[in-house]
Amino acid sequence: MIHLQNVRKRYRRPDGGWFEAVASTSLSIGAGEIFGLIGYSGAGKSTLMRLINLLERPDEGSVIVDTQDLTGLSARELRRARQNIGMVFQQFNLLANRTVAGNVAFPLEIAGWSKGDIEKRVAECLEVVGLTDRAGHYPAQLSGGQKQRVGIARALAPNPKVILADEATSALDPKTTQSILDCLQDINRRFGVTVVVVTHEMNVVRSICQRAAVLDAGRVVEVLDIVDGRIEAESELARSLLEAA
Repeated sequence: MIHLQNVRKRYRRPDGGWFEAVASTSLSIGAGEIFGLIGYSGAGKSTLMRLINLLERPDEGSVIVDTQDLTGLSARELRRARQNIGMVFQQFNLLANRTVAGNVAFPLEIAGWSKGDIEKRVAECLEVVGLTDRAGHYPAQLSGGQKQRVGIARALAPNPKVILADEATSALDPKTTQSILDCLQDINRRFGVTVVVVTHEMNVVRSICQRAAVLDAGRVVEVLDIVDGRIEAESELARSLLEAA
């Protein structure tokens, strides 16, 4: 589903030098997979994820999603392609002046869906995340976990093939974290959506991922296989993340 081919991202530092956020990296993520990007702060996890939907454009390399090279698309074609890639944010990013239903409807309105289709799809997505009874509430009336469920419903609304979750549970308590992970896993199983999870917590990876790339200083150090929650790490970095879990 996702192929990153020799992607690289650098930023200019105030002193005129360069900071390499993502070194030349190649990575493949299978259709229907739950894949983790894990590492300590500053490892390049979020930057690598944002290259997948070109929120950050790579300086080099290609980003191929569902056989389509996003780096070669026009602005209009890219907007259309991004409808297949949902995004769930750490700080929820909900519109405060819109209800729960209004937040979920927002990407569908932008995509030009009809009012009737929007109402039907919003109801379906709120049922999936267990928030049907909160449709008329505003974000300020919700708990952190409920806000993140709205974010997941919004990401799911356009029927994406990929959902990117950037530290989606780091602002939540352990019990709520598990409920959000269960929700993402349920969506993956029910709809076959490929899910990419950025996290610094090995317990998150162990809970829902089939594989995970361990990053350090913008480089993939190791790709872990996770079977029934068991992880055999070869790199020192991966072992230290496991010990901290």
